[in-house]
Amino acid sequence: MTLIQWLFETFNMDLSSNVVNKHITQRGHMSYITSKPGERFALWKLCERCTDMSPKKVIKANLGVCPKCQLHVQLTSDERIEFFMDPGTWHPLNELITPQNPLDFFDSIPFEARIEDHQFLSGLDDAVQTGIGFINGMPVALGIMDFNFLGGSMGSVVGEKITRLIEHATREGLCLVIFCASGGARMQEGSLSLMQMAKISGALYVFQNVAKLLYIAICTSPTTGGVTASFAMLGDVIFAEPEATIAFAGRRVVSETLNEEFPANFQTSEYSFEYGQLDAVVSRLDLKEAICDMIYFFNQTIYKTPYISDLLDDLIYPYQSFDPFSPEADLYGVENFPFIISATDYKGNCVFDEDMYDLDLNEPVYSNNKKLQ
Repeated sequence: MTLIQWLFETFNMDLSSNVVNKHITQRGHMSYITSKPGERFALWKLCERCTDMSPKKVIKANLGVCPKCQLHVQLTSDERIEFFMDPGTWHPLNELITPQNPLDFFDSIPFEARIEDHQFLSGLDDAVQTGIGFINGMPVALGIMDFNFLGGSMGSVVGEKITRLIEHATREGLCLVIFCASGGARMQEGSLSLMQMAKISGALYVFQNVAKLLYIAICTSPTTGGVTASFAMLGDVIFAEPEATIAFAGRRVVSETLNEEFPANFQTSEYSFEYGQLDAVVSRLDLKEAICDMIYFFNQTIYKTPYISDLLDDLIYPYQSFDPFSPEADLYGVENFPFIISATDYKGNCVFDEDMYDLDLNEPVYSNNKKLQ
């Protein structure tokens, strides 16, 4: 019996009850390196593949990689922040956004109770943490999905937080890095969770094609479903950890649908790299340097548009309440909008259209903006 379990039984508290105050626990106490709740205070960990026993402090010092067989242990979002961000530089964004139950979904327990249980166990408000910080002295906007929270499912809060992170990175001229770890769209929110795919993709269109900033997507195990079908595969550079599961539908579903047998390494990062879906399979031990190299190479290029941060007030803010379907839209010559996305009020009513401005976005320009250097 663990100390936590003893405390709950002593004070007659039910671990699965939604009346337990999640704030009495320390954020991120459910750790994959620390392993299962029953062995949380053990000093050694058994590798699931090579069955080698290693001290947990050795595995943690090795960034969650087995020193014998190089198996990459699944990490929480807090552990990734600790491993990849410079100490003391992490600044979270949009922490107060919490999930609701818009469809009044109820299975074995109410959806609200399930959310509160996972918030208590993980110390998170939802399945993603977003913020800004430094990686080896380079400023980045960082999003980290956490499979420990409802399988990393993408609901309305996940979509909103990632969209706001992308828009913040666009305004500030920051490179964007997202660690993807998800079972797909959240079924309890129905089509509302599927709408997040288009919402995030629209924000990425502005970030990549208008602001011409760098987006690095990192697929960890597992990256599946709607996350794979949207922002996980939209990166300018797409990395993946070794032997990570990367898929849209499950192996059995694909095999039975196509009536075809697949090799043993099907839907792994190595298989995806072989068929051109990834740019590189990078060990977690080298991932931080790989990210920094990509950002450094990008910062040396001249193919960046300076006007996004210099002229943001002129480009977006005057149109934040502009209705693209109003009769006045014809006055601006914007009958066909390439996309509709909110940049400031997050209500979907902000329009940014390249055709409003006589600018050739394909023409290389030199930027004197310090934010983009």
